[in-house]
Amino acid sequence: MSAHNPYLEDFSRGIIRENPVFRLLLGMCPVLGVTGYFMNGLGMGLASTAVLIASNVVIAALKNFIPPQVRIPCFIVIIATFVTIIEMVLQAFQPVLYEALGVFVPLIVVNCVILGRAEAFASKRPVLRSLVDGIGVGIGFTLALGILALVREVAGQGTVMGPDPESTIMLFGEGFEPMGLFGQPPGAFIALGLLLGLTNVIFKKLNIK
Repeated sequence: MSAHNPYLEDFSRGIIRENPVFRLLLGMCPVLGVTGYFMNGLGMGLASTAVLIASNVVIAALKNFIPPQVRIPCFIVIIATFVTIIEMVLQAFQPVLYEALGVFVPLIVVNCVILGRAEAFASKRPVLRSLVDGIGVGIGFTLALGILALVREVAGQGTVMGPDPESTIMLFGEGFEPMGLFGQPPGAFIALGLLLGLTNVIFKKLNIK
């Protein structure tokens, strides 16, 4: 049944078979830059998802009115509009998260995951399918950032929900010595490489291509 359901296929594709991070290795700047803490990775994933969904819907709705010669600049303007909205919302309601994400929030504009879906999917599909695709890819991207950030924070800090002292949960006792490397930039590459290897093994076992 699922093989003949385009909406289910659109939804599941970005989560599993074409996960932006674990399968396609797209959007690596925020993936490596903000995943030192789980909350930062989750926040970046949700912000990117909101922009992805909104831009997919608008681009799909306007695709017939956008001249092919200027489609990429138009896509960037649409994406930048939603990034600005998300940036203002974060600054107003989540100032701590906004400060932690820093320059990576405005850089969502040039995230190849979002621009890639606009060009490869939303500009060629109806609005509803573009909405479903945006939700699926956004969930896949958020899951990947969340998993990577969780691994890095637990191994590198021994905590979850940091760095805010009021929400930080200590997972281990005083004798635990965190592997500080995972909190540093090289640790992001190491953790991502380990997760990519694990993902490939699982997909091979399940015969997922």
